[in-house]
Amino acid sequence: MQERNITLAYRLYTYEELSATDRELVDAARQATRSSYAPYSRFHVGAAARLADGTVVSGSNQENAASPSGLCAERTTLYYANSRYPDQPVDTLAVAARNGRGEFVTAPISPCGACRQVMLETERRFGRPLRILLYGTQGVYELPDVETLLPFSFDASVMEILK
Repeated sequence: MQERNITLAYRLYTYEELSATDRELVDAARQATRSSYAPYSRFHVGAAARLADGTVVSGSNQENAASPSGLCAERTTLYYANSRYPDQPVDTLAVAARNGRGEFVTAPISPCGACRQVMLETERRFGRPLRILLYGTQGVYELPDVETLLPFSFDASVMEILK
Protein backbone atom coordinates (compact mmCIF):
# COMPACT_ATOMS: atom_id res chain seq x y z
CA MET A 1 0.00 0.00 0.00
CA GLN A 2 1.07 3.54 -0.71
CA GLU A 3 -0.13 6.62 1.07
CA ARG A 4 -0.22 9.82 -0.94
CA ASN A 5 -1.17 13.38 -0.12
CA ILE A 6 -2.74 16.15 -2.12
CA THR A 7 -1.49 19.65 -1.48
CA LEU A 8 -3.68 22.60 -2.44
CA ALA A 9 -1.97 25.81 -3.48
CA TYR A 10 -4.00 28.95 -2.91
CA ARG A 11 -3.40 32.51 -1.80
CA LEU A 12 -5.06 34.39 1.02
CA TYR A 13 -5.59 38.12 0.57
CA THR A 14 -7.28 40.81 2.56
CA TYR A 15 -9.91 42.62 0.52
CA GLU A 16 -7.64 45.68 0.41
CA GLU A 17 -4.75 43.65 -1.04
CA LEU A 18 -6.79 42.62 -4.08
CA SER A 19 -6.23 44.41 -7.38
CA ALA A 20 -8.83 46.98 -8.40
CA THR A 21 -10.31 44.58 -10.97
CA ASP A 22 -10.54 41.78 -8.40
CA ARG A 23 -12.19 44.11 -5.87
CA GLU A 24 -14.68 45.11 -8.57
CA LEU A 25 -15.51 41.44 -9.20
CA VAL A 26 -15.82 40.62 -5.49
CA ASP A 27 -18.06 43.68 -5.09
CA ALA A 28 -20.27 42.40 -7.91
CA ALA A 29 -20.55 39.02 -6.15
CA ARG A 30 -21.33 40.76 -2.85
CA GLN A 31 -24.00 42.86 -4.58
CA ALA A 32 -25.47 39.76 -6.23
CA THR A 33 -26.27 38.35 -2.77
CA ARG A 34 -28.99 41.04 -2.62
CA SER A 35 -30.95 39.34 -5.43
CA SER A 36 -30.74 35.92 -3.79
CA TYR A 37 -34.02 34.15 -3.12
CA ALA A 38 -33.29 32.03 -0.04
CA PRO A 39 -36.39 31.89 2.18
CA TYR A 40 -35.60 28.35 3.36
CA SER A 41 -31.87 28.31 4.10
CA ARG A 42 -31.51 32.08 4.63
CA PHE A 43 -28.08 31.62 3.10
CA HIS A 44 -27.70 34.28 0.41
CA VAL A 45 -24.97 33.59 -2.13
CA GLY A 46 -23.84 35.75 -5.02
CA ALA A 47 -21.33 35.07 -7.77
CA ALA A 48 -19.78 37.22 -10.46
CA ALA A 49 -17.76 36.14 -13.48
CA ARG A 50 -15.30 38.20 -15.47
CA LEU A 51 -15.13 37.05 -19.07
CA ALA A 52 -12.04 37.22 -21.27
CA ASP A 53 -13.30 40.42 -22.93
CA GLY A 54 -13.78 42.12 -19.53
CA THR A 55 -17.56 41.69 -19.37
CA VAL A 56 -18.83 41.00 -15.83
CA VAL A 57 -21.98 38.93 -15.27
CA SER A 58 -23.48 37.92 -11.96
CA GLY A 59 -26.07 35.67 -10.43
CA SER A 60 -27.43 34.50 -7.11
CA ASN A 61 -28.84 31.39 -5.53
CA GLN A 62 -32.54 30.77 -6.15
CA GLU A 63 -34.30 28.34 -3.80
CA ASN A 64 -37.53 26.47 -4.34
CA ALA A 65 -39.85 24.70 -1.92
CA ALA A 66 -39.65 21.67 -4.20
CA SER A 67 -36.02 21.08 -3.29
CA PRO A 68 -33.68 20.39 -5.09
CA SER A 69 -35.29 22.51 -7.82
CA GLY A 70 -33.30 25.59 -6.82
CA LEU A 71 -29.96 26.60 -8.22
CA CYS A 72 -26.72 27.84 -6.68
CA ALA A 73 -25.22 31.24 -7.48
CA GLU A 74 -22.16 29.77 -9.17
CA ARG A 75 -24.22 27.72 -11.63
CA THR A 76 -26.69 30.54 -12.23
CA THR A 77 -23.78 32.81 -13.14
CA LEU A 78 -21.85 30.33 -15.29
CA TYR A 79 -24.92 29.11 -17.17
CA TYR A 80 -25.87 32.70 -17.94
CA ALA A 81 -22.33 33.57 -19.03
CA ASN A 82 -22.03 30.48 -21.22
CA SER A 83 -25.44 30.97 -22.84
CA ARG A 84 -25.27 34.75 -23.31
CA TYR A 85 -21.58 34.88 -24.28
CA PRO A 86 -20.85 31.41 -25.69
CA ASP A 87 -17.52 32.39 -27.26
CA GLN A 88 -16.12 34.20 -24.22
CA PRO A 89 -14.06 32.16 -21.76
CA VAL A 90 -14.63 32.84 -18.08
CA ASP A 91 -11.38 34.15 -16.60
CA THR A 92 -12.36 34.59 -12.95
CA LEU A 93 -15.34 33.66 -10.78
CA ALA A 94 -15.91 35.42 -7.43
CA VAL A 95 -18.28 34.07 -4.75
CA ALA A 96 -19.66 35.82 -1.66
CA ALA A 97 -22.31 34.88 0.92
CA ARG A 98 -24.44 36.49 3.62
CA ASN A 99 -26.20 34.80 6.50
CA GLY A 100 -29.86 35.24 7.48
CA ARG A 101 -28.98 38.37 9.50
CA GLY A 102 -27.61 40.00 6.37
CA GLU A 103 -23.98 39.78 7.48
CA PHE A 104 -21.30 38.62 5.10
CA VAL A 105 -19.66 35.39 6.22
CA THR A 106 -16.31 35.76 7.96
CA ALA A 107 -14.61 32.73 6.34
CA PRO A 108 -14.88 32.21 2.59
CA ILE A 109 -17.41 29.59 1.54
CA SER A 110 -16.54 26.85 -0.91
CA PRO A 111 -18.76 25.86 -3.86
CA CYS A 112 -20.78 22.65 -3.59
CA GLY A 113 -19.84 19.57 -5.59
CA ALA A 114 -22.37 20.22 -8.37
CA CYS A 115 -21.04 23.76 -8.81
CA ARG A 116 -17.46 22.50 -8.86
CA GLN A 117 -18.39 20.11 -11.65
CA VAL A 118 -20.00 22.90 -13.70
CA MET A 119 -16.96 25.10 -13.05
CA LEU A 120 -14.73 22.29 -14.29
CA GLU A 121 -16.82 21.85 -17.43
CA THR A 122 -16.61 25.60 -18.09
CA GLU A 123 -12.85 25.51 -17.64
CA ARG A 124 -12.43 22.51 -19.95
CA ARG A 125 -14.85 23.97 -22.51
CA PHE A 126 -12.46 26.83 -23.14
CA GLY A 127 -9.22 24.97 -22.46
CA ARG A 128 -7.92 27.48 -19.95
CA PRO A 129 -7.89 27.87 -16.18
CA LEU A 130 -10.87 29.40 -14.41
CA ARG A 131 -9.48 31.43 -11.51
CA ILE A 132 -11.63 31.53 -8.36
CA LEU A 133 -12.00 34.18 -5.64
CA LEU A 134 -13.87 33.12 -2.49
CA TYR A 135 -14.80 36.10 -0.31
CA GLY A 136 -15.05 36.29 3.46
CA THR A 137 -14.74 39.36 5.66
CA GLN A 138 -11.57 37.91 7.22
CA GLY A 139 -9.94 37.14 3.88
CA VAL A 140 -10.28 36.20 0.24
CA TYR A 141 -9.02 32.87 -1.09
CA GLU A 142 -7.58 32.94 -4.61
CA LEU A 143 -7.45 29.55 -6.31
CA PRO A 144 -5.64 29.30 -9.65
CA ASP A 145 -8.04 26.82 -11.23
CA VAL A 146 -10.92 24.42 -10.63
CA GLU A 147 -8.66 21.39 -10.18
CA THR A 148 -7.52 22.97 -6.93
CA LEU A 149 -11.12 22.64 -5.70
CA LEU A 150 -11.83 19.34 -7.40
CA PRO A 151 -8.89 16.92 -7.38
CA PHE A 152 -9.61 13.55 -9.00
CA SER A 153 -12.14 15.28 -11.21
CA PHE A 154 -14.51 13.58 -13.63
CA ASP A 155 -14.66 15.12 -17.10
CA ALA A 156 -15.08 14.17 -20.75
CA SER A 157 -11.64 12.54 -20.85
CA VAL A 158 -12.94 9.84 -18.50
CA MET A 159 -15.67 9.06 -21.02
CA GLU A 160 -13.03 8.26 -23.63
CA ILE A 161 -11.92 5.15 -21.74
CA LEU A 162 -15.47 3.80 -21.98
CA LYS A 163 -15.41 3.70 -25.79
